[in-house]
Amino acid sequence: MTSTETRAAVTIGATGSRRSRNRFAPERRRSTLLTVILWLCVLYFVLPLWWLIVSATKDNAALFSTFGLWFGGDFSLWENLQTLFTVRNGMFARWLGNTFVYSISAALGATLLSTMAGYAFAKYDFPGKKALFSATLGAIMIPLTALALPTYLLFTAAGLTNTPWAVIVPSLVSPFGVYLMRVYAADAIPATLIEAARVDGAGEFRIFWQVGLRLLGPGLVTVFLFSLVATWNNYFLPLIMLNSSELYPITVGLAQMQAAASQGGGSQALFSTVITGSLVSIIPLVLAFLFLQRYWQSGLASGSVKE
Repeated sequence: MTSTETRAAVTIGATGSRRSRNRFAPERRRSTLLTVILWLCVLYFVLPLWWLIVSATKDNAALFSTFGLWFGGDFSLWENLQTLFTVRNGMFARWLGNTFVYSISAALGATLLSTMAGYAFAKYDFPGKKALFSATLGAIMIPLTALALPTYLLFTAAGLTNTPWAVIVPSLVSPFGVYLMRVYAADAIPATLIEAARVDGAGEFRIFWQVGLRLLGPGLVTVFLFSLVATWNNYFLPLIMLNSSELYPITVGLAQMQAAASQGGGSQALFSTVITGSLVSIIPLVLAFLFLQRYWQSGLASGSVKE
């Protein structure tokens, strides 16, 4: 009797174990599939960066005669950097400075304007609020290249083309930043806190500057980073707005450098220099993201869940 009961228990246990394995098998397969997809995404984003780093260490000959994803030939990174900062009388340093001025000025201005507009949409009721916010959402869908020609005509009429303002002023407009700050401010600033400040006699501007901005820190950093990257990587707007090479940002300057070398008959003459310049140009953005990463992550997550 005992032996029969033992065999029955073993049979029931084995059956339950098989059912458990069958139940968790699809989850394991799904997890494995997601892991493979994530690794493919990592390779998709990391491989171009790795190629850029490897290629910046090669001279022109090794660039076209060795495997692209691994080092080969002499380690020429230092020589490429020297050439980069000395070619055309050190024009690359001028382009780098221009890019810093354009990007930081536009990012600070866009962050301030987006924060003020988002705060107003979130905390005030005024006529036409829904229509204006709908127009702002619609502006997000319009590609910037579609606005480049009208912007150029307007700035030509105002006499602002071929000046730094031709790059900075259009970059101050950030419909996505307004939307992001509106969503963030709606949850980050309690209405009771604003009412308490009004009871204490604070004006609306004082409430915004001394109360609102302190609570909108993560959102400010998020909009600042997005605007900084967008202006730093902008190519088409400076290309049509600027005529003088002394005003070029890095994006247009490197493209013009390679185009000039190709037209001169030496299509490979500055390949390694342009690649090294591309590597140098992304370093400030990487440092900005690493330095402000925790604020950026919290800025994206805050305001997404309501209690």
